[in-house]
Amino acid sequence: MNQPIERTGQRTGAEQEPLLMNTLPNIALLGTGGTIASTASSATVLADYTVTEGIDDLLSAVPALSSLANIQCQQVFNVDSRNITHAMLLKLAAKVNRLLADPGIDGIVITHGTDTLEETACFLHLTIHSAKPVVIVGAMRPASALSADGPLNLYNAVLLAAHPDARDLGVLATLNDSVHAARFVSKTHTAQVNAFGSPGYGSLGQIHNGRLHLFQAPIKHPAETRFSLAGLKTLPWVDILYDHQDAGLHLYEAAIAAGAQGIVIAGSGNGSLSPQAQKGVRLAKKHHIPCVRSSRCGAGMVSASPDDARRGLIAAQSLNPQKARILLMLALTQTHDRATIESYFEQY
Repeated sequence: MNQPIERTGQRTGAEQEPLLMNTLPNIALLGTGGTIASTASSATVLADYTVTEGIDDLLSAVPALSSLANIQCQQVFNVDSRNITHAMLLKLAAKVNRLLADPGIDGIVITHGTDTLEETACFLHLTIHSAKPVVIVGAMRPASALSADGPLNLYNAVLLAAHPDARDLGVLATLNDSVHAARFVSKTHTAQVNAFGSPGYGSLGQIHNGRLHLFQAPIKHPAETRFSLAGLKTLPWVDILYDHQDAGLHLYEAAIAAGAQGIVIAGSGNGSLSPQAQKGVRLAKKHHIPCVRSSRCGAGMVSASPDDARRGLIAAQSLNPQKARILLMLALTQTHDRATIESYFEQY
């Protein structure tokens, strides 16, 4: 899925010269909250913390950022990422697109909670219309913790967003010195600082000793994304239903009764469905509700089946359930045609 490239972040003497002439890039730093902006009851408490810090506080905590870029801070919202709503996603994407349209802005860094970082990253990946770098960053330990990872993560994020090699790569995420494509990155551990990875695809590179090293570029990066948010006030409601042994039909009945416009099924293995899930899909089809087969495995492809069209199903390909939900929501802003939605999953 990725193609090799030969890029390193080392600047030559000629490239360093303009930095001494006050020609640093202009980076917009957007705060949304999360662990990176949180404090706990003591330096050894790494959970049960509260979002307390604004984006200006984060900036002042890492004075070395001034050597990388001219930074403009804006607080978009300040919440735990589990509290992010559709309205917040739309607000953030609109803000990012407006800033990227400004010729005076060279890149954007967004601080974000890690619990749903990959969902916001995927949403922006599909709705941002610019070649300029957009980097999402978070932390696994609160700002009050011993060995807090937020300051270095933030430094690396600004370094990445300010670097010319980060252009044309789509939305990026960086934590724990690694650089990931938004399309592939996932949180794979509950607590460790190396909680993020790109299962099956690998990171795009590393930030080591203050230098960026990129080794590959993502192929599934839509240069001209199909999804415009112009005029959108809300997003279609899509539920994720987790399948398992002896699952019931009631969750499908409840989702349909509640007005869900789409359903993503976290199926077993290669998107396999239990008997009651199959009944749920048939019920959804009667109500013209598209269903996407994803997998609860955490890595790997869900291959399309010759029976999908007949059953009203769509294979999620390599998207996990939470990212499949994002794509299905955006697809439903364009069409309800199953074949067209299926083509989006094949393309993106």
